[in-house]
Amino acid sequence: MKVWEKSLCLAFALTVLFSFAGFAAGCEDIPNHILRLHVLANSDSREDQALKLKVRDRILAESAGMLDGVKTREEAERAVAENLPRLQKAAEDEVRKQGASCPVRAELANLYFTSRRYGDVTLPAGRYDALQVTLGTGKGHNWWCVLFPALCLPAAEAPAELQDVLDRGEMEIVEGKDGEGYILKFKSVELYQQFRGWLQQRFG
Repeated sequence: MKVWEKSLCLAFALTVLFSFAGFAAGCEDIPNHILRLHVLANSDSREDQALKLKVRDRILAESAGMLDGVKTREEAERAVAENLPRLQKAAEDEVRKQGASCPVRAELANLYFTSRRYGDVTLPAGRYDALQVTLGTGKGHNWWCVLFPALCLPAAEAPAELQDVLDRGEMEIVEGKDGEGYILKFKSVELYQQFRGWLQQRFG
C-alpha cells in the first residue's frame, strides 16, 4: 500500500474514531437526566406476566401527578423516595387483589440497561437510576418506561419533556433514525461499555 493510501486510511479511521467518541460521550450523559420505571415479573408464566401488567397499571395510577412540577432527575428521585412506602403498599395490595402471594419489593436502584426503543426515541445503553418493582424472584421478562421526564405518567399539569432535560446533541442521539448507521453506533456503545466494565472488574 502506498504512503498516500495509508495516510488516507489513517485519516478515515481517526475521523470514525472521533465521531464515535463524541457519540459515546453524548450517550453516557443521557442517563444523568432520566429516571426509569422497571417492573420485573416473577417468571415468564402467563399468570406471572399478567400479574406484572396489573402491578404496572396500579403503580402508574398511584403515581399520577407525583412528578408534577419536577424539573430534574434529582427532584424526581426525591419525590419517588418520599412516595416509596405508598408505592410498595399499592403493589402489594394489587398482588393480593389478583389472588397471588409472591413478595414485592419497590426500591430506587441504579441498573444497567441495553439500548431500548421507547416510542419515537431510543435510549442508549448505560446505567440508569430507576424505580424498580420486583415481583417474587424477578426472573421473568420485565416491563419498563420513562418515569422522568414523565413520558408514561398521567399528570395534572404539563410534564417535563425530553427536550427540557437533554441538550440539542443528546436529542439528536435519542431521536436518531433507525438506520443501520445508528443501530451500529448504539451497539458499539453497548460493546464499549461492557468491555470497560470488564476491565474495571478485572483490574479494579
